[in-house]
Amino acid sequence: MKLIIYGSGCSKCEALTANAKAAAKALGISYEVEKITDMNEIIDAGVMRTPALAVDGDIVVEGKVAAAEDISKLIT
Repeated sequence: MKLIIYGSGCSKCEALTANAKAAAKALGISYEVEKITDMNEIIDAGVMRTPALAVDGDIVVEGKVAAAEDISKLIT
């Protein structure tokens, strides 16, 4: 599974990254994390508010730090 975090690298982005990793680990899913900080790439992906999380190319969280439990529900 590929987890992509879109954002500037702020504390909210880091929190979303940690929660996404925790969700994948809790489910026993192997994953890789990519962080996109370039604003042009973020816009090209269709993200209007950061932080955002994409799972295998599909944006599942945008504009908030989702809890690990919520992310677990989105990726199963």
